[in-house]
Amino acid sequence: MSNKISAAITAVGGYVPDYRLTNAELETMVETSDEWIKTRTGVEERRILKGENMGISKMAVPAVLELCKKRGIDPIEIDCLICCTVTPDMTFPATANIITYEIGASNAFGFDLSAACSGFLFGVTTGASLIESGRYKKVVVVGSDKMSGIVDYSDRKTCVLFGDGAGALLLEPNEEGYGIQDSLLKTDGIGCEYLKMVAGGSAKPASIETVMAKEHYIYQEGPAVFKFAVKGMADVSYELLERNHLTGDDIAWLVPHQANKRIIDATANRMGLSMDKVMINIQRYGNTTSATIPLCLWEWEKQLHKGDLIVLAAFGGGFTWGATLVKWAYDTES
Repeated sequence: MSNKISAAITAVGGYVPDYRLTNAELETMVETSDEWIKTRTGVEERRILKGENMGISKMAVPAVLELCKKRGIDPIEIDCLICCTVTPDMTFPATANIITYEIGASNAFGFDLSAACSGFLFGVTTGASLIESGRYKKVVVVGSDKMSGIVDYSDRKTCVLFGDGAGALLLEPNEEGYGIQDSLLKTDGIGCEYLKMVAGGSAKPASIETVMAKEHYIYQEGPAVFKFAVKGMADVSYELLERNHLTGDDIAWLVPHQANKRIIDATANRMGLSMDKVMINIQRYGNTTSATIPLCLWEWEKQLHKGDLIVLAAFGGGFTWGATLVKWAYDTES
């Protein structure tokens, strides 16, 4: 038997801000109701990062430091840090630079990866490739987004959906077959018109006009995105199982991107999974974009057992979507 190197997840960390923005508070800001939000999205509250000059690095740093503490490593041992985000501290330098500096990971190279809500999955696959190459031993993938910074709180269609948070995982070489088994990732530019931030890039740089026109906020055509997301996330998850000769019975957990409870339900249904095998925390955090999947792993870590097969699944703007099959590599000491 060949000692093929796979990339195992060996630690997870997470961070959410203290401030809770509840549906009750949103009722005072826009014309909506707790019942309307819960039935359509599943969200009851979301965390918001408050304060001056508070970027996503302020959430990513504690998430990565927690991961290092759990694993018993010094940040100096990290070889690479991939920061998955659509809300970087600045356009440049990359937020990965700021995170590595803040945690003292002076031996790591790092970069930002942008693929909307699928960013974390894309980052995990990229990080796994670095590990599988044999050249890198410790790769951190962190998903961190401050969606409150680009949400228009007078737009009742989008402001109910999003929250802020960060989650991170450590990838290390494994020769026993644990870790990332397979990934199926997709992109399709057809989604560009339905979910985007119009201004702030090189095509439409910031100006007084773009600010006045509210073009630096999330623009989303909800029904179109919902339709594509339900089909995309469900189909790719099912296809991943089929490709690996698995059924829902073989899967211990589905770890879905937390965009909408109905999209999650449709994905579980397509995979033939009962809802007690699905990680759901959308009610507490809303859609934290790149952070949703690692935050689930962070919260459910104690319920994951060595050898468990889990499926990570996501769908995001662009469109981007995908699913990743993971064989869990460790038992958490309670």
